[in-house]
Amino acid sequence: DDDGFVVGESGAILLYIAEKAGKLIPFDFSGCTQVVQWCFAALATVERPLFEMSMIGIGVRGPGAREGLESLRKEASRWLGGLERRLEGREWIASDQFTVADILLATVIRAERDADLIKPYPRLNAYCARALARPEWQRTLKFCAERQGVSVADIG
Repeated sequence: DDDGFVVGESGAILLYIAEKAGKLIPFDFSGCTQVVQWCFAALATVERPLFEMSMIGIGVRGPGAREGLESLRKEASRWLGGLERRLEGREWIASDQFTVADILLATVIRAERDADLIKPYPRLNAYCARALARPEWQRTLKFCAERQGVSVADIG
């Protein structure tokens, strides 16, 4: 809620903040479009199968869900392979600068970094490590942990 202007959904909130602040998003139309595209990709394409697999893993999905696990692994591997190719010769996913697309994608990948599914992708692992090592990210994790009354290890 920004003084009565309410925005929902994590991707939309990050894009709104970036545009309002004039940071973490390019000003030119094509650059902005690339960032928006990769925000959508992180949340709608990459996160979905990873999230579904984690829900099956903790038993949230009902009987028969395990049969779909291999299909989800194949789908996730397809998208992760695409990210690996995209990151060839690139430091960040959408542009030469760190953007809100990197915040979203690194957040999605962060939850799976220790999983066997992510290990075969060295560029993706290095990308995520770069994003998570940023001092701003570390400050944000510390702030979130303090606010929630937990340790950084519990959220990061």
